[in-house]
Amino acid sequence: MTQKPHADTPLAQYIERRVLELKPKKSQGEIASEVGFPNPNMVTMIKNGTSKLALDRVPSMARALDCDPAYLMRLALEQAVGDTAAQAIVDIYGTPITENELGWLEEIRDASRNKNPRLTTRSRAALRAVFGG
Repeated sequence: MTQKPHADTPLAQYIERRVLELKPKKSQGEIASEVGFPNPNMVTMIKNGTSKLALDRVPSMARALDCDPAYLMRLALEQAVGDTAAQAIVDIYGTPITENELGWLEEIRDASRNKNPRLTTRSRAALRAVFGG
């Protein structure tokens, strides 16, 4: 029986979902080729948790999966070094910000006319209402 030590990691689940979402546009073989893998089996091994995604492959995997590289790096770091070490890296270098998050931040700055608004109970509630929570 093949061991799958990374089967339940958020990275494995995310890559599996992205491959399925992209299926109408490109095959798993095309994704593997874009990442630089010699065959699609490596993508399968990452999806099913048999293998980790090497950190140096994150940029090409993000391009192949048409996803945010900062988000994918965060998931890959957690998988590669564990939650505690990944948190230490974030503590030292800061939280990776995705392109979508950056868009929200820029809109907040624009809407507030760059006045550095404080996050209040009221603004937090308004933001949560936008996301239905």
